[in-house]
Amino acid sequence: MFSDIKTERLRLSQLQAADIPNIVSYASNKKVADMTMNIPHPYKEEDAIYWINSANEGFKRRTQFTFRVAIKESNKFIGGMGLKIDNRFNKAELGYWIGEPYWGNGYATEAAGAVLSFGFEVLNLNKIFATHLIDNPASGKVMKKNGMIKEAELVEHFRKDEKYLTVVQYRLTRKEYEERKM
Repeated sequence: MFSDIKTERLRLSQLQAADIPNIVSYASNKKVADMTMNIPHPYKEEDAIYWINSANEGFKRRTQFTFRVAIKESNKFIGGMGLKIDNRFNKAELGYWIGEPYWGNGYATEAAGAVLSFGFEVLNLNKIFATHLIDNPASGKVMKKNGMIKEAELVEHFRKDEKYLTVVQYRLTRKEYEERKM
């Protein structure tokens, strides 16, 4: 059973087919695609369907926990956030995106804090890491505000649209998470 996570302003829950129009609307924004590794441009309905199906399959296999991020009061979809699990090494990669109309409101920071807690307290992970494109320092602020520690700058580490991209990687270990809570 998929567990909902509630924060002060947000509800994180299972992605729904009803979200497809909003997913396509927000993810097809070139600014959103340019700030992420995994969102193609243009973004189509088939991409949203694939994402939802992949999230559901990952949940069944316990290899991925992808949450729809919604405003708690209205249940309006504003983005996605999740953990891609590496069971062999008891760690996960945190990934997220928020629709541009909701940028700058602290929603990504709030949701990331909840997902980090879920990873350590429910999934009992030892480490969670995340990367952001060097051209997206706002994403790095989300990580820092949640106590994540800069681990590396990976030069020309990924290729997207025939360009090599540099990313900054952050981490939080179980020990660091527990120390942060004290």
